Amino acid sequence: MYDEFGADILTLLDDEGNEHEFEIIDELEYEDELYYALYPTANNKFMPDDSGYYIFHVTDIDGEEQLEEVEDDELIKTLANIFEERFNDEFFDDEEEEN
Repeated sequence: MYDEFGADILTLLDDEGNEHEFEIIDELEYEDELYYALYPTANNKFMPDDSGYYIFHVTDIDGEEQLEEVEDDELIKTLANIFEERFNDEFFDDEEEEN
């Protein structure tokens, strides 16, 4: 999924037709569904700098990948906990191994 030479970037359109550019920072399969953790890129002029990351559900519509907002608060909490645990494992376990 990830290009070893650079970030995977997506451009999404909001309801007003504004383009928002995101980097896919992780993907997760949970209960047979696929989710992306997306982080706004520096080119994303419509998003605040401290906005954190966003979680989107990946669906297949007529053979084309579509992203939907996750609206279930409990599911968002569950997915965020899993993503954050994975982020911590990825970034902080390496530091511990070096010491």
